[in-house]
Amino acid sequence: MKGVMEKENKDDFCGIWWQYPPLRNGLIAGMVAGSGFVLVHLKLIQESMEIFFYLFSISIGGYYWIREGLKELFSEREVGIDILMLAAAAGSAILGLWDESAFLVFLYATAEGLEGYTYARTRSAIRSLLSLAHKEAHLLKEDREILIPAEELKPGDRFQVRPGELIPTDGIIRSGISNLDESPVTGESIPVNKGPGMKVFAGAMNGQGALVVEVTKTFSDNSLSKMIHLVEEAQEQKGKAQQWIDRFGRRYSPMVLVIAILMIVVPWLFGGSLSEWSLRGVVFLVAAAPCALIMSMPVAMAVGIGSAGKRGILVKGGIHLEHLGKIRVVTFDKTGTLTHGKPTVTDMIPLQGSIIELLSLAAGLEHFSEHPLGKAIITLTESEGLTPAKIDSFEALTGSGAKGDFEGVTWYIGNQDLFQGLGISLDPVKGYLERFQKEGKTVVLLGKKDYLRGLIALQDQIRDETSETITLLHEMGIRTVMLTGDNIKTAEAVALDLGIDDVRAELRPDEKVQAVKELEALYGPVLMVGDGINDAPALAAATCGAAMGAAGTDAAIETADVALMADDIGKVVEALQLGRKAWKISRQNIVFSLIVLTILIPMAVGGFLSVVAAVFFHEISELLAVANGLRVAQFS
Repeated sequence: MKGVMEKENKDDFCGIWWQYPPLRNGLIAGMVAGSGFVLVHLKLIQESMEIFFYLFSISIGGYYWIREGLKELFSEREVGIDILMLAAAAGSAILGLWDESAFLVFLYATAEGLEGYTYARTRSAIRSLLSLAHKEAHLLKEDREILIPAEELKPGDRFQVRPGELIPTDGIIRSGISNLDESPVTGESIPVNKGPGMKVFAGAMNGQGALVVEVTKTFSDNSLSKMIHLVEEAQEQKGKAQQWIDRFGRRYSPMVLVIAILMIVVPWLFGGSLSEWSLRGVVFLVAAAPCALIMSMPVAMAVGIGSAGKRGILVKGGIHLEHLGKIRVVTFDKTGTLTHGKPTVTDMIPLQGSIIELLSLAAGLEHFSEHPLGKAIITLTESEGLTPAKIDSFEALTGSGAKGDFEGVTWYIGNQDLFQGLGISLDPVKGYLERFQKEGKTVVLLGKKDYLRGLIALQDQIRDETSETITLLHEMGIRTVMLTGDNIKTAEAVALDLGIDDVRAELRPDEKVQAVKELEALYGPVLMVGDGINDAPALAAATCGAAMGAAGTDAAIETADVALMADDIGKVVEALQLGRKAWKISRQNIVFSLIVLTILIPMAVGGFLSVVAAVFFHEISELLAVANGLRVAQFS
């Protein structure tokens, strides 16, 4: 099987099953052998002619796998399953069992053809996503619209996307508002509303609005192309269990061939029947061939990785899919993972004047600020249609806030340390500060040197799907832990709200790594979920690292073992469910394959099987292992 599946058909195949060369040859071989068998029994040809039908059948049916088996033997110096089957077919012919030899070749070629076809189709399934990207683009050039092939787009070009059209390559919206279905890349089926300054990805379906997009990635380097390329590379990589099976096969197959030879030679030396023991040796070769065992994992893993890719979950190798099936602890970064990573204003408490005056003055002081808290205040001001106060002499106060003059008076905005440093008593707002801190909120104070004007509380909002995700993980028997650099009170408030089992806060990157190692030692394999950049050390230290919102982010895709293309924490559960199913089915196949070998080998040695029966049961077991592996794609 190794030759046909991994070498002859390494490329994808998208045609009809009977057009697949190895499978087509196997079926033709069966028709030729069957024709010879029927014609001679109807006495339409002489018995001496029957052998020519069988020879022709063996030549056609064995063309692909015999060629690959010999190539493997001479170029790689390995005795594979193909060589075992070749020896069995040759042995049957030498013993005069031409019909059984032809039947062996027919069944083996057909079964291997079916497996190769299944594997090739599995590999090509993810590549079919590339057809979703529009092959043409409406390039905007000198106030004209030119229709060009998408491959000709260059970074900096601008193109028009009409309602209902597909996005040809990655870019940034420069004008227009629309809703886009980005499921081919992110796996998220709910359309996303987007406008100027926001990223769009190749293969996304534009909704009702017309857009002008500036190219950021060429067609060959866009998110969809990169995702497909990484999935194809991942399907080539093998997990530890699969590597062990491969090593076992390389040692086991030569041993089977040696034992078969000894089964013939030793009894003959001691006066046994050469023909009887030769037949047993041939049957043993077929019965002991580890096809089902060798195929127990590759199909399941390839199907799992491909299926994950279609759902916007990039698993970067069989070993990582194995790890996903064994995870006992999931650790989350807080900001940007459990939460949106963008604070919003939740409370405004004016000690003097109105809320409008407080917000207007705060927005004026934060107008030049790049801090997320300042941006949140400005966003709220704009959404309320308010005009920020006109501030003069603005000055950023690193680590504490900012100051500026309004109507000749210097005003300050910032944290508690800033105002305590100014000698201002916080007693009037002590109750508010304690309450907001318990709720996990960040407080910004506003005032001047002699008194406080008011305070604004902000909070990074928890993602809508986070609570359900934590619940589902607990139902799966998985422990949840938050690892964050944020302060302990804020972290505990979020953890309490979500029902997270353990919280470790105020951690530096190296301390997150240490925490991951401690959890792995205590509970078993750990999945770390973060943004793929700030959490890179912890992602690398964990058994498996998953980066969220990786679409269009090269660093996130490169850092993690699993890249969740959508900014959707619910994909963590999908990835774990898929990993568990793939690992469960792989183990089922391994156990089933070993049971088949323990039954067929003794029967072959004892002379209770014919060549045809051995081939039949051998190939049926192999096809059952493949069919079971295909079930990996059927998970919810």
